[in-house]
Amino acid sequence: MIRALTKTLAACLALALPLQTAQAEEPVRAELRPGWRLPNGDHMAALHLSLAPGWKTYWRAPGDAGIPPSFDWKGTRNARNIAVLWPTPHVFWQSGMRSVGYKGDLVLPIRITPGTTGEITLKTEMQMGLCSDICVPHTLHIDATLPAEGSTPDPMIASALASAPFSRGEASVRAVRCSVRPVDGGVSLRAEIDMPRAGAEEEAVVESGQPTVWAAEPQTRREGGTLVTETKLMHMDGKPFMLDRSRLRFTVLGSEHAVDIQGCDS
Repeated sequence: MIRALTKTLAACLALALPLQTAQAEEPVRAELRPGWRLPNGDHMAALHLSLAPGWKTYWRAPGDAGIPPSFDWKGTRNARNIAVLWPTPHVFWQSGMRSVGYKGDLVLPIRITPGTTGEITLKTEMQMGLCSDICVPHTLHIDATLPAEGSTPDPMIASALASAPFSRGEASVRAVRCSVRPVDGGVSLRAEIDMPRAGAEEEAVVESGQPTVWAAEPQTRREGGTLVTETKLMHMDGKPFMLDRSRLRFTVLGSEHAVDIQGCDS
């Protein structure tokens, strides 16, 4: 059934040129914003997605009701490291299920560390989910050359970078205490995060930091100055696993701002 629903949005991304789509009614339009070179030699570019009204796409941790995005950078040249920098997402509820993602316009910054000072050939296949009344997998093909010189900062990319979650220090997070215990099919995790409020109706997203370990939707509440979130962690193949607490990642989404917290203190 998934294969029957799959639509492929294939294109070559020329610099600052929109992706060519086969049908005008496609739920997403996309272009590569070529960006600029940073003082340290890294290149900052971005993928600009414009979603049709009523459609949304997903964050790196999409929730139980979402489709996780993925990137295959095979074919890219002159790139020692590529990092996708996610702006603060929104929480959506549909039929009692939570998903985390974006609607409208999404500018997704991409920071590339080149191997040399020359131009960068950026090639990737991005698998993404698009949802309205139904959820449809899509594929974007990126093929572009990023020049080494002559570029200037892009205000749209700068705005997307500014909308990223606060760091632990910026949000005045004082402590993160984690406790785990074995349960049927996995482990139970309770995290107590001492931090100021991020706004009304705080939501937490828990990521294991381990590709084969999945985190269920957490239950989150306030106990005074402490945000408490509890979830269950399970191996995707039902196998036993060792939990690395230093790789746990908590994102707190509030009405005023979001906070990105890496690891547990204890």
